[in-house]
Amino acid sequence: MTQYKKDTEVIASLDAEQYRVTQESGTEAPGSGEYLKNEALGIYVDVVSGEPLFASSDKFESGCGWPSFTKPIENKHINEIRDISHGMVRTEIRSTHGDSHLGHVFPDGPQDRGGLRYCINSASLRFIHLDEMESKGYAEYIDQVETEDNV
Repeated sequence: MTQYKKDTEVIASLDAEQYRVTQESGTEAPGSGEYLKNEALGIYVDVVSGEPLFASSDKFESGCGWPSFTKPIENKHINEIRDISHGMVRTEIRSTHGDSHLGHVFPDGPQDRGGLRYCINSASLRFIHLDEMESKGYAEYIDQVETEDNV
């Protein structure tokens, strides 16, 4: 079983935006994230720890300006924290092992898919394409990615 952890060498290699978002709980500008329009099949993992977070099958266009997902791949890789910053009450999402700030979860997602919207910063993610999932150690999550073969 893969061990995911907060890796100081990886943190040192992050670009300025990735560092600001994941380590300083920043938010990238709406519409600016590299994965906002990504429609490729695969999974999104924590840029720091590599722990699997979201599947392309659960991604949807919410119109909010950030990649949005209906649910995490595994709840154990997500921590929810009450966030009262900016004069509002929200639920912050952090990766369990990497402790990276990912974004927030809101109760305004598609009702037919659970009603949640995980609003996530692209800067906190790394995308693993379906074709690379096995070779990069994510074979156990291939069934989470809907394709014509497994729908």
